[in-house]
Amino acid sequence: MTRLRGGAAGAAAMLGMVVLLAGCEGVELPADSEPSGSGPAVSSGRAVSPLDNPDGTKAGLAAITTDADRAKARALIEKVETKGRGPKTGYDRDEFGYAWMDSAPGGIPFSRNGCDTRNDLLQRDGEDVRFRSGSDCVVVSMTLADPYTGREIDWVKSRATAVQIDHVMPLSYDWQMGASRWDKGKREDIANDPLNLIPVDGPTNGSKSDSGPASWLPPNKQIRCSYVVRFAQVSLKYELPVTKADKEMMLRQCGG
Repeated sequence: MTRLRGGAAGAAAMLGMVVLLAGCEGVELPADSEPSGSGPAVSSGRAVSPLDNPDGTKAGLAAITTDADRAKARALIEKVETKGRGPKTGYDRDEFGYAWMDSAPGGIPFSRNGCDTRNDLLQRDGEDVRFRSGSDCVVVSMTLADPYTGREIDWVKSRATAVQIDHVMPLSYDWQMGASRWDKGKREDIANDPLNLIPVDGPTNGSKSDSGPASWLPPNKQIRCSYVVRFAQVSLKYELPVTKADKEMMLRQCGG
């Protein structure tokens, strides 16, 4: 759906907007365990396959369904390096900049466009988007086809926590896999890169915490291959390895 701007935004609804970032830590499953659960099948709306969305600027996370595309997905995942998780010592969300800054320094998409990252992502993935009166940035209501559960969410301020912005490759995971040695600018980039960000069902995002694919996958099985492809895309762009167990699970989701 085309984003509403200017005069259209001035006539839009009048609520404020808050989207929370989940920050609690989860308990990992055994490496050979397959996360369980399935979600109802719904239309993905404008969602695009991650194979056709390498910079994350297009909406959603559409399912990868053909054998040919699953082979492409496995080839991409095979390029990801592996290593063990490092210590979490020193990790703090503030090490990746404040949420959700519009000034990430690395030239990532949507940066420095006058609208913060959170609202950029809501506009990217939401349908029937409405803005605060007088604003062409601050989203006050929308409908989201949530890829993680397969459900449609009608979001407004009074249900703010119903939608959260997920870091596909969690920031704490990034820290343990090498981001602790980066300069702060690069950490700000990965924290605000649309390639690494998806608006999703809030409670489901909270259950993920900082887990990798070996210990958490979206309940909606139809998009699990797409999810791990996006995880691999972030890993490759930022030259961050994943654990061996995570890579094995990623390949398994795409038929490997």
